Amino acid sequence: MLLLGLTGSIATGKSTVSSLLREPPYSLPIIDADLIARQVVEPGTPGYNAIVDYFLPTTPDLLLDAPGKPLNRPALGRRVFGAGEERERDRKKLNSIVHPAVRRQMYKQMVWSYLRGSWAVVLDVPLLFESGWERYCGTILVVGVSDPAIQIQRLRARDAHLTEDDARNRVSSQGDIREKAERCLRRGKGKGVVVWNDGGKEELEKEVQRVMGEIRAKSPAWWSFVLWVCPPVAVVAAGVSWYRMRGVQLAWEAEKRREKAKL
Repeated sequence: MLLLGLTGSIATGKSTVSSLLREPPYSLPIIDADLIARQVVEPGTPGYNAIVDYFLPTTPDLLLDAPGKPLNRPALGRRVFGAGEERERDRKKLNSIVHPAVRRQMYKQMVWSYLRGSWAVVLDVPLLFESGWERYCGTILVVGVSDPAIQIQRLRARDAHLTEDDARNRVSSQGDIREKAERCLRRGKGKGVVVWNDGGKEELEKEVQRVMGEIRAKSPAWWSFVLWVCPPVAVVAAGVSWYRMRGVQLAWEAEKRREKAKL
C-alpha cells in the first residue's frame, strides 16, 4: 500500500485536493490529521484536559460558553501563532500534547486501510515535513501557491474573524510553501509531486488528474495486490522506501544547516 503524503500550507487548496481524492474516480481513504487533531482535544479527552490545565490560567477566554465547554480555537490560535519566544514555547507545548495522540490514531487508520486492500492511503498532514512524516511516505504531493498574498486573501475570505495580522501570522507559522515544494521535488520523479493552485477549481481538478495518473503508473495494480496478499513483502518494501526517503530528508536538513551557518 502506497502512503501518499498530502501537504501544503494554510489556504493553498490542500483540503480541496483531499476532497477530490476522496471521491471517484480515485476513492482513496483519507487520514486527515487536522480532523483527528480536533477529535483528540474534544471535551473529556486527555488532550483537552492537558490543554486546559496548561493554558487556562493565562488565557481566560480559552473555553466557549457552550455545553461541554469546548475549546475557543481562535483564542488558542492567538496564543500560539506568531513570532516571539513566549508564543514559540506555547506552540511547542500545544504540539507536544496534540501530536502524539494524533499519531496513534493515524497508525490505527493506516492499518485498517491496508487490511481493506486499499492500493494507497492519503496522509493529509499540513506540517508533514516539520512533523517527520516525510520519511514514511512513498510519494508526497504538495499543494502550493506562488504568492503568499493569495494565501492571506483566501484565508481571510474563509475565516472572516481573522485580521490581516492574524492571517499573516498563521501563514508564516507554517513556513514558505515554495520551500516545501522544492523539498518535495528533491525526492525525485514519482516520489515528489507539486500542484500549483493559483487558478480556479477546474484548473486544479485537471492538475490532480494529471499527477494522479503519474502516481498510479508508479504503483500498478499487480504490485498493490502483491503487497496486500504478502505482508512480509509489504514490510520489506516499506523498509526500503523508509530508508531511501530518510536519506533524502537528512540530506535536505544538512544542506539547510550549512546554509544557515554561512549567514
